[in-house]
Amino acid sequence: MELVNKVFSKLFGTKVGEDEFGNIFYESKKLSRYFGRYMRWVLYNGIPEPTKVSAEWYSWLHHQDNEIPLSKKSTNHKWMKHRNLNLTGSKLSYFPPGHFLSKSKAKPKSTGDYTTWTPK
Repeated sequence: MELVNKVFSKLFGTKVGEDEFGNIFYESKKLSRYFGRYMRWVLYNGIPEPTKVSAEWYSWLHHQDNEIPLSKKSTNHKWMKHRNLNLTGSKLSYFPPGHFLSKSKAKPKSTGDYTTWTPK
């Protein structure tokens, strides 16, 4: 399937840019007859994981912003954290204490602030 996407991108798309993860972004050469705008898509570098697309490129892909992110100044504030990939389903996924797949099998103690509902 990856080969088909690469051939399709070369024939019908124009390379717009690349991000820090090595993902390549394309825009169609012709307007879509259904939507009246250019189609945009991404070819992922490695595993096709949507969380590898930055917020700037996401907004460009979904036509929220028409300016290509490469021409923008990237803003890195002190309060911004480094982006992490979605780890759900992997060996590094998070399980809360008490979950049967958690490393700590001890369930957290009840604080006593919960009362069960009883019908009248």
